[in-house]
Amino acid sequence: MAAENHIGLEHEALTQQIIRCAIDVHRQLGPGLLESTYEACLLHELVQAGLNVERQPDLPVVYKGMRIDAGYRIDLLVEGTVIVELKSVDKLAPIHEAQLITYLRLSNMPVGLLFNFNTRVLKDGLIRRANTRSPLPALRDLRGEQ
Repeated sequence: MAAENHIGLEHEALTQQIIRCAIDVHRQLGPGLLESTYEACLLHELVQAGLNVERQPDLPVVYKGMRIDAGYRIDLLVEGTVIVELKSVDKLAPIHEAQLITYLRLSNMPVGLLFNFNTRVLKDGLIRRANTRSPLPALRDLRGEQ
């Protein structure tokens, strides 16, 4: 959990607010539904909380200077800084966390949350990671940078 310690104070309050909204969704619905259901409900909760949320924004890849629209999408982008990835699986696998870390590097976003809603208690399916690595050569247009 060393990467979690590098989450700045400016993102701590926001990630806590997102986590509270996700817990509320999980308490209302419980485990066992499709990821898309949790995504729609979490989007609703975040907007109700007054947050700016983009659903399914494109995540381009730049390979050797060439933009590749490979169909990657972030589940939710909150306040233009926090990537939220949702799963509804038996158990989070290392590849799920790797995906979050790669998305952070591709987008140059500072922090990401990974939720697995298919758990009895949502905190058992939560991973929070800071972007502590150098960004990959990618477009920065998600944050207004080139």
